[in-house]
Amino acid sequence: MPELPEVERAAKLVRDVALGNRIVDVETIEDNIVYSGTSHVEFAQTIKDRRVTNVGRYGKVFYLQLDGEGKMPVLHFGMTGMLQVKGQLAKYYRETPRTASADWPPRFVKFILHIEDSETGNITHLAFLDARRLGRIRLCANPLTEPPISTLGFDPILSMPGLDWFKQAVLKRGCPIKALLLDQSFSAGVGNWVADEILYHARVHPEERGSALNDDQLKALYAEISEVCRVAVEANADDSKFPDNWLFKHRWGKGKKNKIHELKLPDGSPATIKWVTVGGRTSAYVAELQHLAHTAPGSGSGSRTRSTRKHDGSDGASDLTPLSEDEVKDESSKRGGKRKLATTSRHFPRAAKRRTKATDSVPSD
Repeated sequence: MPELPEVERAAKLVRDVALGNRIVDVETIEDNIVYSGTSHVEFAQTIKDRRVTNVGRYGKVFYLQLDGEGKMPVLHFGMTGMLQVKGQLAKYYRETPRTASADWPPRFVKFILHIEDSETGNITHLAFLDARRLGRIRLCANPLTEPPISTLGFDPILSMPGLDWFKQAVLKRGCPIKALLLDQSFSAGVGNWVADEILYHARVHPEERGSALNDDQLKALYAEISEVCRVAVEANADDSKFPDNWLFKHRWGKGKKNKIHELKLPDGSPATIKWVTVGGRTSAYVAELQHLAHTAPGSGSGSRTRSTRKHDGSDGASDLTPLSEDEVKDESSKRGGKRKLATTSRHFPRAAKRRTKATDSVPSD
């Protein structure tokens, strides 16, 4: 799932192609799951012919501030959301697959912005894609003071709290520290790999309870939350530019036979990477450096703290607006390829969704 560094990269991409420029047209596709609290027609009509004055990010959410009257787009990638500029490959969460294509319009598109350069008049086409339909597209009058952003905790880059507040907030939580870091109402933007990287550098086991951390661990954790996010953002989420001593570069080998990890301990000897399920997520840690020193409250002597949730093998679902069971079934049954552009607006049955232009009117019942 795209995390804070990847979402900041997406926000930067939008700034590069859209800041100060006008959205002269919008193509959308109907999707009553991904569009939340709005329709694809309303979304297009609301943002068309408005200039982008700012592109912001908070946690895993990014948003466009537009001139004129009307609400602003607030976007969340979920698991598989991404952006693509026409003529380029999409910006993937990790490595770009061999099957990636620059074909246009791209598969799984939800909207395409036609952005006119204010100086040259050239048009850039920017698409929002979401294969698994776990992302969310919203309209908000004030993105920073409305849900979903208003429900989020501190952002490690934008609003890191003071050390004293942080210590108290962690110590009063009895859950595993990895689960706490993944809680978006606590630390917005920290996802699975970022949390593992933070805990590795802080030398804290992912199953250790927040209330059991000592002062040195709390200080290290506090420092590494900011540092890991800062380094990843400065690298523009390009993992080839991450430091060689980062766990990220070695953590992806679970279940692969004959996988040799090259991560070294401070003394130069090979590190042992192990995996454990915490908060329903597969967590990587280094056995020699991250020790589980405490047991779960009420457990027998020597028993380990473990999450009881079974890991499903995925990288997690959207942190925002969870899908109902029926919606998940519906989403799974409707995955498909490209759809033809529509030239007129009408009510499209869900089994035959099409794109529509922003100039189309909302049909009457």
